[in-house]
Amino acid sequence: MHTSSSGNNPPVAINKKLLPLLPKVDECLLILQHKDQLETVPRNSQKKATRDYINSIRQNILKGDEVSSTDLEKENFIPGLVEYILEKQKKRFRRVINGTGVIIHTNLGRSILPSKTMETLYEAGNRYSNLEFDLNTGQRGSRYSLVEELLCELTGAEAGLVVNNNAAAVLIVLETLAKSREVIVSRGQLVEIGGSFRIPDIMKRSGASLVEVGATNRTHLRDYEQAITEDTGLLLKVHCSNYRIVGFTKEVPNEELVRLGQNHGIPVMEDLGSGCFVDLSHFGLMKEPTVQEVVASGVDVVTFSGDKLLGGPQAGIIVGRKKIIDKIKKNPLNRALRIDKFTLAGLESILRLYPDETTALKTIPTLAMIAMPLDLVNKRAQRILRRLRRDLKGKCTFSIIDSVSRVGGGAMPEQNLPSKALALESADVNVSTLERTLRSQDVAVIGRIEDNRLLLDLRTVADDEIALLHETLVRVLS
Repeated sequence: MHTSSSGNNPPVAINKKLLPLLPKVDECLLILQHKDQLETVPRNSQKKATRDYINSIRQNILKGDEVSSTDLEKENFIPGLVEYILEKQKKRFRRVINGTGVIIHTNLGRSILPSKTMETLYEAGNRYSNLEFDLNTGQRGSRYSLVEELLCELTGAEAGLVVNNNAAAVLIVLETLAKSREVIVSRGQLVEIGGSFRIPDIMKRSGASLVEVGATNRTHLRDYEQAITEDTGLLLKVHCSNYRIVGFTKEVPNEELVRLGQNHGIPVMEDLGSGCFVDLSHFGLMKEPTVQEVVASGVDVVTFSGDKLLGGPQAGIIVGRKKIIDKIKKNPLNRALRIDKFTLAGLESILRLYPDETTALKTIPTLAMIAMPLDLVNKRAQRILRRLRRDLKGKCTFSIIDSVSRVGGGAMPEQNLPSKALALESADVNVSTLERTLRSQDVAVIGRIEDNRLLLDLRTVADDEIALLHETLVRVLS
């Protein structure tokens, strides 16, 4: 249907004579009873969708859209209604194939969990568990104890706690340690991440007062020292995980900041944002501090995400000195931010893979994609290229081109991973239409458009997705 335009164009004549021709809801429902494809759709859902569909056509008529009396005849009207009902029944939360090349894609669910972890999640939901039951004593237990020991072993911290995401972790630490007190932060670390999470806003919500020191690009130890007063409750360091300041820069090393805090009896906190247990510089990326290194520097409390570079479920992890963690655990806010059994089960499963770094790099999908050699990505790309050229000869032009993948998820900004992408060009199908059509499939295929070509980066397409991707492309392009 064509919607009339406004502006200097003359007003469109509205054909109100069409309104009485709209089919009645009951009439439509009688016809829908004989549609086999709607057999599993509840009657109430059919009824509501039918009302909505008829109302939408009514609104199109009143807006002056091109609707004819022929469109409203039942043999023409019902097929559109059936399609509308089926579309409404589609799951809203759906699987996608990630061909963007962004490994930790915030909009596509961030980190993928290993198969073993998914088995653990199924068991956690399908059976009872010892979520808050101590199997040794037979008494009520703490859900945090299920992963705390593992966190301490892996990071070297004295104690640990897990909440529902890293923003919550930062909030509860600030609220516990610095409510109604001052928190000193370098100006260059007042970050904003996706979803409008800003350090100053979280600080305000926690009841702490922000004290900015230094310049945007350079902050010295003396800047922190000169800002300390009797109201100072915390020295905060925020790792710039989603942007980078380069050139004439300086920030205070953790060890120096810790000594300053100890001299004044003030705890030091670092928000790592996207914490990692593995040094990923071995794979051509810039050196990022690991959680173990930050803990070893003497920082009193460290916060980081579970679903970014760690490769686990969404969680905010807090590790540090026992006396501080114990204090945070007693904060009433902790109950509002606590994690459920699925997060606990998933996180424990991931943490148990880390004692052997080789195992972690092979079995945790996020790390495996980062560590994947370019020749392996290329082999995957060539495999699907051969299949497509065989089955879609003449339908579309396919090629493998050099591409760039990104870690994503607010981690390692502007750092590239060399990759290979499948490039699709069609003389018959507009590239935007092709992108939109692939996005509308039951298992959506998400790529990116560059130079009037649709690119599907094979670093983020799993081996066991190649057959499904091939099948989808053949169906759409045929």
